[in-house]
Amino acid sequence: MSPSCFFTQCAAASSRSLVFNELTLHIHRRFRQQGIMSDLDEAIELNCAALLLCPPRNSDRSMSLNNLANSLMDRFEQRDIMSDIDEAIELHRAALVLHPPGHSDQSISLNNLALCLQHRFEQRDIISDLDEAIELHQAALLLHPSDRFLQRGIMSDLDEAIELHHEALLLLPPGHLDRSISLNNLANSLAARFRQWGIMSDLDEAIELHCAALLLRPPSHSDRWMSLNNLADGLLQRFGQWGIMSDIDLAIDLYHRSSLRDRFLQWGIMPDLDEAIELYHAALVLYLLGHSERSSSLRNLALSLQDRFREWGVQSDYDEAFSLYSQLSHLSHAASPTHLDAAKSWAASAYVLNHPSALLAYQVALKFLDQRVALLSSSSHHFNVVREAVSSLATDAFLCSVRHGELTTAVELVEQGHAVFWTQLACFSTPLDELSHSGDIGKALAEEFKRLSFYLHNAFDQSTEDQFPQIRQLTMQWDDVVAHIRMLPDFPRFLLPPLFSDLQKAAEDGPVIVVNASQYGCDALIVHNAEDPVHVPLDITQAEVSELSSNFHKLAEQFGSSDNQLKLVGVLRKLWNDVVDPIVQALRESNVCPGSHIWWCPTVEFTLLPLHAAGPYELKKKNMSDIYISSYTPTLTTLIPNPAHGRELKCVASELAAVAEHVPPTVSFTSLEGAEATVKNALDALNHNQWLHLACHGMPNQTQPFDSSFAMRNGPLMIKDIIRSNWQNPQFAFLSACHTTVGDEKRPDESIHLAAAMQFCGFFSVIGSMWSVEDEVARQVVSTFYQNLIDDSKRLDCTRAAVALHTSVNW
Repeated sequence: MSPSCFFTQCAAASSRSLVFNELTLHIHRRFRQQGIMSDLDEAIELNCAALLLCPPRNSDRSMSLNNLANSLMDRFEQRDIMSDIDEAIELHRAALVLHPPGHSDQSISLNNLALCLQHRFEQRDIISDLDEAIELHQAALLLHPSDRFLQRGIMSDLDEAIELHHEALLLLPPGHLDRSISLNNLANSLAARFRQWGIMSDLDEAIELHCAALLLRPPSHSDRWMSLNNLADGLLQRFGQWGIMSDIDLAIDLYHRSSLRDRFLQWGIMPDLDEAIELYHAALVLYLLGHSERSSSLRNLALSLQDRFREWGVQSDYDEAFSLYSQLSHLSHAASPTHLDAAKSWAASAYVLNHPSALLAYQVALKFLDQRVALLSSSSHHFNVVREAVSSLATDAFLCSVRHGELTTAVELVEQGHAVFWTQLACFSTPLDELSHSGDIGKALAEEFKRLSFYLHNAFDQSTEDQFPQIRQLTMQWDDVVAHIRMLPDFPRFLLPPLFSDLQKAAEDGPVIVVNASQYGCDALIVHNAEDPVHVPLDITQAEVSELSSNFHKLAEQFGSSDNQLKLVGVLRKLWNDVVDPIVQALRESNVCPGSHIWWCPTVEFTLLPLHAAGPYELKKKNMSDIYISSYTPTLTTLIPNPAHGRELKCVASELAAVAEHVPPTVSFTSLEGAEATVKNALDALNHNQWLHLACHGMPNQTQPFDSSFAMRNGPLMIKDIIRSNWQNPQFAFLSACHTTVGDEKRPDESIHLAAAMQFCGFFSVIGSMWSVEDEVARQVVSTFYQNLIDDSKRLDCTRAAVALHTSVNW
């Protein structure tokens, strides 16, 4: 064998060793996060394989020795196999030989060996192991000389330990995998010195350090229970010194989470659950009625009772859990974030456990959501807060209502919790403006409402025990202002969701079909303007809808090849069979004639699918576009006619000559082209025109949807700029741009996209695009559209837009 060949094989072995080591690090990290023992066993096997690939003098051998030793120590902590700790010590000794004095990694090896010796001392009480561990720690200026203090009680050892722990923490910057261990060790040493000398600053610092360690150990972390317990101990000791009620309250909560319910969920130890229930009963007594944190304690007690009911089937646990939840329905004042969380937990539990309070629970949760939104300003930052709070609340509420046969309630609830940010703009901000202009009393009430909402929102965000009286006073004042506003003649339903009788008006221009996807199932409701809603069950799951949506968008982006076109047709056929065809059959049974105009109001993943384009795509069979004229709306409220829409049209915005050709000569318009098409000029034109035609690039932002924009000459015209504009009776907008209906990829249900921004700014009719459009195709569609829109009377009538577009696309 030639030298070159031998070198190549060694290099390959070294490379494989590095791959094994890297893989074991990932698997080991996953074990520490999730506690899955099979991951740890696999990590040990891979570490052994990596070590075999590293001969005695290989530079990577120390890494393999260290990794295998650490994995064995973790297994020892899980299973108490003494041979694992003995082997780990020998491996760390071998690694230390490879890190002689002067080596950059010697301190790491000294520390690792010292920790293993310390652990063995704790198991076998061999004093030589502890002495050697202390010498090694001192040599490395790292961890755990505090154990010599515990063994011999010499205070200088503890002081030295604290100094060394401080230095060790400096060597583990934020982001280091072992930083939480260092934080915990320093905190424990400070707590030990507090117990000896009673220095309060030591206890305060220990509590801060345990808090920092807890943040680095999420719920799935194998050592989270330790941090929860340590922090609870510190808070309990401080309560004994100062008598601060918030310390004892939080300590009870932490003890529960550290060693009781979480441990029961992991190991199934029933006494843990029984004790958790006792502690939560005690905690609930400490929170007075109206306390902003009472609902959190109530929720935890109810969940624990449900856990015990599942184990033993004791009816009293089931009844008490839902009796606790029902207290939330009697809350009249402004709801805190914890109230919303508790109500969501109630709704989910009641539905899964088939409790008759499920529908009430969803109604209460959505009421709390309305109040939560009312306390926020209309900003993209607060949209993110609401987005996290909403989750699947509205879609699950819809399904629950349908399953209970309450179809009108289903429409009300999905409208209440669907597209929350736009609902806030349409149903909250506008009434406040109207209130401000309704007279001196209305103006004063509007200002007082804004002031109290601002202070209450901040108080909830910074809630402490000391702030409870302030929060209670603010909520009472907030309730009083809302009550006074509702006493005014034009504002009886201020902050109350619309009733079905109001929402039904959305169907005056054709039936509205709410297509809903919930984790529990999918359904559609057809809303008619003068009849009860019609329920259409759909034989498809939310996961299947999500997969269908994902497949569609991948194919739409690569539409060029014939193979992709065939796959796309396959998606549209499945959409037809599972979703659209059953709805079409129900429309026919409701005597909705072919050629009629219908409105789609989809939720979550359905918002990303072209329902109007579904069909069998077979000879002699009609597709959806051949049967009905389709339009889309994010909510029903958007379609409810506004009296202002009947005013005489005076202006039209246009950028394309093809549009100008069809505009009657009697109508004036503003044209912005080339260098004049700036953000400022566009906003000025938008503020003074009733019709809009934008021919430019659409730039969606799926992670920050409020930054989605139209490309102007000098920069982007963003959604957040559009919704701040002072619109004067807007009528119609044609968005001849790409991706104008593409919004937040994480929350498509909120419909934060360019077309929705126009619609919620008051445009009665908006035309947008679901994907990219070629320039020539866009030009042809635009020209044909305006030719069909403007009839022989030469009138501009936006109510003809849907028919004109339908005709143009099929042309």
